[in-house]
Amino acid sequence: MFLGKLLKRWVSSYNEEEKELVRVVRQITGRKPFNIKLYHLAMQHTSVAFENGTIKGFKESNERLEYLGDAVLGSIVAEYLFKRYPYKDEGFLTEIRSRIVNRESLNRLAVKIGLSQMVAFEGRKNSALSHKSIYGDAMEAFIGAIYLDRGFHFTKRFIIHKLLMRHYDIEEIIATTTNFKSLIIEWAQKNSKAVEFTVSKQGGKDGKQFKVNLLIDGDIQAEGAGYSKKKAEQDAARKTCEILTLT
Repeated sequence: MFLGKLLKRWVSSYNEEEKELVRVVRQITGRKPFNIKLYHLAMQHTSVAFENGTIKGFKESNERLEYLGDAVLGSIVAEYLFKRYPYKDEGFLTEIRSRIVNRESLNRLAVKIGLSQMVAFEGRKNSALSHKSIYGDAMEAFIGAIYLDRGFHFTKRFIIHKLLMRHYDIEEIIATTTNFKSLIIEWAQKNSKAVEFTVSKQGGKDGKQFKVNLLIDGDIQAEGAGYSKKKAEQDAARKTCEILTLT
């Protein structure tokens, strides 16, 4: 009886915005949040950052949670692919992971699961800004919030069973793997840019790894690594595609 009254008081203490967020979190994860403030913060883009009050000049947004969620998501997807494809090399695993967790993919995922409706930022929901990275950033921040609220094992199950298995066709991703080098060269031709790949290092601990710089108009954009020059070029091109938001 006492527990029921306590639970009722706890639920009724939410304002309308928080009640809606509780509903969304439960719909997406299958569980009510323990700490709703984490999820509220996860939905606050830096354009609407607010004063912390504890530390003068410090404004809170979802950037720190985004950083945490990015690391958690990347490690869980990496382990999942590592175990699912035991005979595939590092280049294959890196490329497929990148296709799953790149910003455009996470933008689409946030919209699919209904998270995009809860994101707070300055501007219109249908503006160009809203489609660039905000929803993908919020997706990572949301994962960071789940990790702090529910722990690693719950977060791992959520990512694998409710995200990867429901919203990604990995075999299709593999079948349509992007040739990042070709993508960069095509982009450069359209924009009258000069692209160059240069070997910056050959060696590594085993003496077999290549490191390649990708330059655009003489400026280094990214360094790639691989156990062949071709793979190192693809890695550098993939990183550059992410910088230029071509994927």
